[in-house]
Order: sequence, then C-alpha cells, then structure tokens
Amino acid sequence: QVQLVESGGGLVHPGGSLGLSCAASGTIFSINAMGWYRQAPGKQRELVADITSGGRTNYAESVKGRFTISRDNAKNTVYLQMNSLKPEDTAVYYCNAAGVTYLSSSTHYANNVWGQGTQVTVSS
Repeated sequence: QVQLVESGGGLVHPGGSLGLSCAASGTIFSINAMGWYRQAPGKQRELVADITSGGRTNYAESVKGRFTISRDNAKNTVYLQMNSLKPEDTAVYYCNAAGVTYLSSSTHYANNVWGQGTQVTVSS
C-alpha cells in the first residue's frame, strides 16, 4: 500500500510564509504527478498546484507568484512553499499522488492517493 504523510501547516499572519511537505511511503516504482489541493469550509476541494515527475508545474491562478511547488523524485516527496499568505488561503491542504505504481505482493496501480490533510490558517 501507499500512504502520504503530510507535515507543516499551522497558523500564520497575513503576509507570512509557511511550508508544507508530503512524503509517499511504500514500495513505489513511480508517481506520475504529485500535488496539493485545498478545501475551505463550505467550498469544494480545489487544485493549488501540481508537478509531474519531469518537473512540469501547474498552479491555480490565485496562488501564482506566491506559492512554489517542488518535488524530490528519489524521496517521493513533494513540497509547497507558500509566501505572501492571505486570509483566503485558509483551508485544509491535502497532498495528492496521481498515477502511482507500487508493489504490494504484486504490482498495483492507483489512480489517486490522498493524504490526511493539514490545516493552514492565515489570520491576524
């Protein structure tokens, strides 16, 4: 099986910075894309940013220029550096791994694996 373990998050003042990390555990052969989604109270989960194994990145318009996603393929870990945070960035942030090929008795493929979520609160 594959699990995603997130770390980071917490409370930060507007204009501040915060970093998130997410490590995939298990016997993993490959992960097509890793990314971060967020869900604010009363809203649908939305993509924040994702990155392919080749390093191609994609950002939501609302975070472009403020957030940076990066990835360490050797460690199956994805990072999200969040700068110039705004109150509207407050949400539960979820890590996602898409297209995961892994070993569990035999080779398996998972379309999507999700982390448990970590709270980010931006408030004065």
